[in-house]
Amino acid sequence: MASCLQGAHVCRKKDQWHSTPGDLGQRGRWTQGAMGSLWRGCVLWKLGLRTCKWRILLLVLFWFGMWMFFSGVVFVHRTMFSDHCTDKKSKQILEGVCEAYGRGVLAGDLCEELCVSRRVQYRRCLYYENGKKVMEADWRGVPIVLKSKLENFSSYEALGLLDYQEGGSQSPWDAVLYATLEIRSSLGLEPRGGEAWPWGRLSGPFPRASSRAELASLWSLLQQEEYTFFRVLQDLSRHVVKVLGSCGHFYAVEYLVAGCAWSRNLFPQEALLGLPAGARGPSPPPDGRAGRDTVLRIALSFLDMVRHFESDFPHRLHLCDIKPENFGVRGDLTVVAIDVDMAFFEPKMRNILEQACTSDEDCNFFDCISKCDMKESKCSSKRVNSNLQVICDKIFRHWFAPLLPVSRVELPLEAELQHAVQVCADTDGSDGVHGQTIHLRLRSLLSQILQDDSGQMTGHSR
Repeated sequence: MASCLQGAHVCRKKDQWHSTPGDLGQRGRWTQGAMGSLWRGCVLWKLGLRTCKWRILLLVLFWFGMWMFFSGVVFVHRTMFSDHCTDKKSKQILEGVCEAYGRGVLAGDLCEELCVSRRVQYRRCLYYENGKKVMEADWRGVPIVLKSKLENFSSYEALGLLDYQEGGSQSPWDAVLYATLEIRSSLGLEPRGGEAWPWGRLSGPFPRASSRAELASLWSLLQQEEYTFFRVLQDLSRHVVKVLGSCGHFYAVEYLVAGCAWSRNLFPQEALLGLPAGARGPSPPPDGRAGRDTVLRIALSFLDMVRHFESDFPHRLHLCDIKPENFGVRGDLTVVAIDVDMAFFEPKMRNILEQACTSDEDCNFFDCISKCDMKESKCSSKRVNSNLQVICDKIFRHWFAPLLPVSRVELPLEAELQHAVQVCADTDGSDGVHGQTIHLRLRSLLSQILQDDSGQMTGHSR
């Protein structure tokens, strides 16, 4: 830094130098040499200044890089390793459930086989996400999935009814009241007067819940929206995964072949071959025509599920997180919703969408979209897209809209199907009549192509 200052002083002297005509003869040679020295000094000063600037810049970049590195390490640790899915951790969680069962804290129809006879055997950890624990187990040789929104039984809100009642038995009517309130809160549904179906399905493994452990366990399950959803629709829909039992806050559902965004056909070979869920071991890949027919049948089941969710319940059911991983396929190729954390009936959907906004982008709730009313600065409570539109965009387009369009002469039905999928994905879903027309068109084309393939296979077999 001292050399930089000295160079600046010399350069300033250079600028102040004045010569008279009488001095030129005596100082000619000296001036020429001095000017050369001054020039070299100025060059060195400028080079030194540039070097100083580069050193400062490199120092700033070094500290910024170190900050980014340590921030990345902290982020990875918090998002991945703090809730990492491991067999050791999963077994410890289930051991804690059994320990609480042994003390009489919790109950359930699977507790005996999970904790005593050991007919429910842990197999592997599937995933942890935001506190949610999902594991695979075998129940008498049949694969099942164990799920809980929270890890510990004590993490759920206690049932206040148990703190004010004396004795070991509780009134079932009080439990009905609490269960009904929970339905309204979690699903946005209000049972009509005199209807008993919500309680009958929600009570599940506790048809005559009376002990503190049974009521406390039922209450922990009712605090899990997904369990409540599955139980309410248990016998009303074949497109919803079946609940098989529970132990405390963990409940078991059927194991199904789930979709995968990285799979070429979105669903793995077990689904495409129509194998039973949980089939293990290598299996031959399906031939081209059989694989395509399987995709066509799965697509038809998706259409059936869309119609079912929109018309067969008291309120329309909205799916706000549509991706292959959230659906499973049974052996008969029925599409089943296996993750419904982002599924809402119409009343709750309206409450979610209706919020403050400054643009349409503020009104996007995952796959459920509405419009912003600029005058009111509020999102519309009406969804402008639909389940069918999102399925066409995220799933059907992958199957039926290849990069190279098919020939309308050689394969007219396939070309029409590609066009229909494109129209479906780009059409405003708020027009119910138009949506029904598109739905019928897609169903007709899929059925015709499937029928033609079946006829060709029959002809070849002859």
